[in-house]
Amino acid sequence: MLYIGIDVGGTGIKAGVVSENGTILHKLSCPTLRERGHEAVIHDMARLSLQVLAESGHALEEIHSVGVGIPGMQDPRTGRIPFCTNLGWHDVPLVELLQQEIDKPVYVNNDATVAGLAESIAGVSAGTKNSVFITLGTGVGGGVVLDGKLFMGPHGIATEVGHMITVAGGEMCTCGNRGCWERYASATAIIREGRRFAEAHRDCALFRAVNGNLDQIEARTVIDLAKAGDPDCEKLFDNYVYHLTVGLINLINLYDPEIIALGGGVSKAGTFLLDKVNALLPEMIFFKTMPHARIELARLGNDAGIIGAAMLGRQEA
Repeated sequence: MLYIGIDVGGTGIKAGVVSENGTILHKLSCPTLRERGHEAVIHDMARLSLQVLAESGHALEEIHSVGVGIPGMQDPRTGRIPFCTNLGWHDVPLVELLQQEIDKPVYVNNDATVAGLAESIAGVSAGTKNSVFITLGTGVGGGVVLDGKLFMGPHGIATEVGHMITVAGGEMCTCGNRGCWERYASATAIIREGRRFAEAHRDCALFRAVNGNLDQIEARTVIDLAKAGDPDCEKLFDNYVYHLTVGLINLINLYDPEIIALGGGVSKAGTFLLDKVNALLPEMIFFKTMPHARIELARLGNDAGIIGAAMLGRQEA
């Protein structure tokens, strides 16, 4: 049995034909051009899917289902998208419209959630029954797999882990609350704190690295200087790791997973990030004499969205 996975982002659409074990057989991409409206974008999703299927040498009769990962929320009861800021969608009947163009079962879920499913089937968490995936990018997203199945909750929002409040009364979040985990554990958090520090300390290496143009400070700027041994950026990054680890401890206490996989842009810091997290984690573990989740780097990279979206259908098979 084969599956089609579609990964939809604000700038690009990717589609692939995926095998039962999570291997991409063929993939294609095209620009999203979201300003055209949801109907045009969904039409392109269908067109790209049929094109990648034809180029793969397989027929529609071999496809079990089509899965879609979107950067937003979905209603599991209706298949509608209540809102998706990155695409400019509000109350879009995605499943209905896509099924009008591809006569197969259609499943949809959040992009970070499907990436977590992908890692549990074909990535670093393969072989486990209970795992968590965290994407550390502009925000913080997550996917939770319990007993081999995605955990979503009755309203489809059980893994909005970035909006755990980890600092009561803290930084204002885009969601309207204060102190959400993603305000401290995202790439955006590193950038914010780096710019604040450089503004206040104009003789620091970070300020000099961007020639005083603070808008050029990226998470990578801070991380690279920390790796090089700059004490100021080391402190900034260690503070970031502290807040990241606080959230990871909460997830361990809630779900007791076998593995937590870290993906997204910040995870490209690699072992520099991983070693710091694994050094701090034991100090915060509640059950110190018991085994606890391993923290690992995700493996599937940009393919996780296609694989995970495709595997939504396997979950229901």
